[in-house]
Amino acid sequence: MEIFDYDRAKAVAYAKKWAYGRNPAFYDFSNIGGDCTNFASQCIYAGAGVMNFTPTFGWFYKSVNDRTPSWTGVEFLYNFLVGNDGAGPFAEEVPLDKLEVGDIVQLGRATGDFYHSPVVVGFSRGKILVAAHSYDVYNKPLNSYNFAQARGIHILGVRK
Repeated sequence: MEIFDYDRAKAVAYAKKWAYGRNPAFYDFSNIGGDCTNFASQCIYAGAGVMNFTPTFGWFYKSVNDRTPSWTGVEFLYNFLVGNDGAGPFAEEVPLDKLEVGDIVQLGRATGDFYHSPVVVGFSRGKILVAAHSYDVYNKPLNSYNFAQARGIHILGVRK
């Protein structure tokens, strides 16, 4: 498998286009647990162009009933990205100051339970700006959220 660059500009352009709307190609999970990781996966897919069709442990969306847990679940997305050695995007956990546009931040409680997956779309005066669904935002300062901990997921590339 060859490794390709992750297209950060495409991921951010997708986030900007759909931050306040819903792409009809994907189910809106807002009323059944939240749409944030679904939106993050869509943004990553826009920048990666490749899904991983491994049943259960891959990362893909065909329909609301034919998708992997990693497409819509916060912890599952993290586990896929940092552990992926197959097709699709792969990443590493990094400190927040190492994030770039198109990367993901996951917000968590003090208990270690992560619950939100905003997409990094920019920086302003040293502050990370994000886009997200469930509570739809674009260019929202990360530090305006109330969270006990955060982890950065830096996408290293894409295997095709």
